[in-house]
Amino acid sequence: MPQNERFAGKVAVVTGGASGIGLATARRLVAEGGRVVVGDLNADALDPVAQELGDAVVTVAGDVSAEADVERLVAAALDRFGRLDVAFANAGIGSVARLADLDISEWSRVLDVNLTGPYLLIKHASKHMGEGGSIVVTASLNAVQAGIGMGAYCVSKAGVAMLVQVAGLELGPRGIRVNAVGPGLVRTNLTEGAFAIPGVADEYVENTPLGRYASPDEIANLVAFLASDEAGYISGSLHLVDGAAHTMRYPDILGKVEDLMAQGQP
Repeated sequence: MPQNERFAGKVAVVTGGASGIGLATARRLVAEGGRVVVGDLNADALDPVAQELGDAVVTVAGDVSAEADVERLVAAALDRFGRLDVAFANAGIGSVARLADLDISEWSRVLDVNLTGPYLLIKHASKHMGEGGSIVVTASLNAVQAGIGMGAYCVSKAGVAMLVQVAGLELGPRGIRVNAVGPGLVRTNLTEGAFAIPGVADEYVENTPLGRYASPDEIANLVAFLASDEAGYISGSLHLVDGAAHTMRYPDILGKVEDLMAQGQP
């Protein structure tokens, strides 16, 4: 099948789909013939997605850490398009604080969105998938590389890496594949805070052998491949797409924030 028809007749759900990697992936799936239910917490941001992609998409506002909202997302795929073949658990949030200073509510918030969210989508999407179904989860370079002040985020993403192994083990006999992608630095709404801190983006680039950060489309390329039949024998794995940044050092984001605060800058 030509690449631009890889998802003809297939239906996907994408969380965190109103911007960044999620939006790039939704666009890619539609461009290759798929139909997509796009979910996001930001209801207002979903309107432009619906206008851009038209009848090929349905948008659903909701919280990925709330089971009822995830069930609504999956139900929308079945009600509107009659099936479900692909699920992309992409929604995520960040956090920066040393473990000794991290409030338990913030710890729980990050794990609820970044780890419980993907678990819930795997749970409910897999019930309606047949053989050939594919689930992809957004992990991170931080699944394998620690960062100062990023304990909650790193732990949540490392948890995702194990979650897809267990899910791949359990769902494999039904012909459903489960994988994770591990992006390095990508310029999205989630990472704009890092780009706003002087020197942080430069330090990321210095510690990435390819010498640059990625675009959302480059991550969507890998997601689309893993979701497609071309990746029919790939499951239970974390696939880094980080320009080889895992071979080097993670930037000290918190240190740069603390330096700015010491200088009296907001």
